[in-house]
Amino acid sequence: MKLCAIRSGSSGNAILVWTDKTKILIDCGISGKTAEAGILDVGVDPKELQAILITHEHTDHIRGAGVLARRYKLPIFANEKTWQAMETAIGRLAPEFHRTFSHTDDFSIGDLAIYPFSIPHDAADPVGYSICNGNKKISVATDIGVLQESIFRAIGGSQAVLLESNHDLNLLDTGSYPLPLKQRIRSDRGHLSNEDAGYAAKFLVKMGARQILLGHLSPENNYPLLAKKTVSNILEDAGILPGRDMDLNIAPGDRISSICAV
Repeated sequence: MKLCAIRSGSSGNAILVWTDKTKILIDCGISGKTAEAGILDVGVDPKELQAILITHEHTDHIRGAGVLARRYKLPIFANEKTWQAMETAIGRLAPEFHRTFSHTDDFSIGDLAIYPFSIPHDAADPVGYSICNGNKKISVATDIGVLQESIFRAIGGSQAVLLESNHDLNLLDTGSYPLPLKQRIRSDRGHLSNEDAGYAAKFLVKMGARQILLGHLSPENNYPLLAKKTVSNILEDAGILPGRDMDLNIAPGDRISSICAV
């Protein structure tokens, strides 16, 4: 099973997960053209996609989902409240491409078992996803306001995780964002800081993670090198050395990431 961020950031998110038999996209908050090009660059034919899974209804997660679904006749999966919140923005879809699951009920697509889990974020009913193929497990955990035990229970044991590392606290505090936006980002329904990501990464490695992609970086309040350095320092303080004990990489906002294979 493999995972690659086609894009991950405030400007748009699209995460490709695939096996030899099944190819799915988690979110599509970028243009259909950009998504197609990125998927092809990874070596996957967009015509082989079997579904799009949506985490929540914010534009940077759904912008191109309707376009891609209509172009390739793909079902879009989202829980009931998310579908209600995003249906107008997605546009018209034939009923057979409108797939709803209840809150965090698990389901399967091809040879992938899908386990949604609740995340604290300012959306209708936002979720992350853990995905299993046999004894292999990967997770996508972004747009998280605060770390909760339930999240670690959901994603623990994943060999690879796309983990939010949205902002540096000092850059956010001294930056140009208006105060209400800063407060939203720092709230329990906002986004994880680099420090939050570091502490999460420490526990995830202890629970079996060997590959972590830091994603959803803010272009205004973060830098890739700063995010990676902050998380690396926290891991090293815990006796975990990136490059020796695990792989730590960045999922860029403007190009495809490295591929995690488990």
